[in-house]
Amino acid sequence: MIHRRLFLKGGGTAIAGASRLKTLAEPARKPLFTYSICNEIFEKWDFAETCRTARKLGYAGIEISPFTLADNIDDIKPARRKELRDIIRSEGLRFVGLHWLLVTPKWLHVTTADKDVRERSWQYLGKLIEFCGELGQPAIMVFGSPKQRATGPGVNREQAIKYLTDGLAGAAPQAAARKITICLEALDHGQTDVVNTLAESVAAVKQVRHPAIQTMFDYHNVGDEKEPSEALVRRYYPMIRHVHINEMDGRHPGTGKYDFVPVLKVLKEKKYTGWVSLEVFDFKLGAERIAREAIEYIRGVEPRV
Repeated sequence: MIHRRLFLKGGGTAIAGASRLKTLAEPARKPLFTYSICNEIFEKWDFAETCRTARKLGYAGIEISPFTLADNIDDIKPARRKELRDIIRSEGLRFVGLHWLLVTPKWLHVTTADKDVRERSWQYLGKLIEFCGELGQPAIMVFGSPKQRATGPGVNREQAIKYLTDGLAGAAPQAAARKITICLEALDHGQTDVVNTLAESVAAVKQVRHPAIQTMFDYHNVGDEKEPSEALVRRYYPMIRHVHINEMDGRHPGTGKYDFVPVLKVLKEKKYTGWVSLEVFDFKLGAERIAREAIEYIRGVEPRV
């Protein structure tokens, strides 16, 4: 199993019952939400085949990890960028945005005491913003990257948060010009020591004070929260622009005991129109099976929402 916290180091499934399959097959029932899928689950698949399979299984959008395409965004030339954009559209999908932004190059670190590395890392984020805008607008950029925002020698938590918010403030105008919303993702203390809860993410967003910088909700990242997820989503909903769906252990929905319904009920009540994007960290069962079982499961619980 590849948990998020082990993902960079290393790189129980429930099969949907007949009733879920039947529910999914009913053509008259429109999905409550717009579902997308993160592309790293497909690992070394051809990109066109990835998009084709996602659409076939019922996903409407594709969310991309840049490192799956190249170690350095500069290596994705204009012709390839156009090709990627055209593939997404031709396969009937919409481009959602980017996540796992700073996995590569390996030197990236936005809160380091090394001013040169820090500045170059934020410049690299600017290149990612341009790449994201070229693939499609409007779009989301999920700012997780736990190792690349953590404290380090000479930088305590308070200073790291300042470097983080200052950098996001600097990136905000460029993101806005490209119709991109950067969502600062809360990650539990097992992954990073900077911004561990939704409240801390919202506090950082408020420091930036720019509409292009918001937050998001990820079922996998609630380990440090003290309140039920639905209460958090209700309280911070005005700043939530994106949702990642998964089990808390990183597997796909339906393989664990997490009750997704309460949060989905809040999203429905609030008339959420953003993406609900599948992000998993355990790929052992294979991309197509995971993608199919996940959407069948979530569509299967929709009648309870």
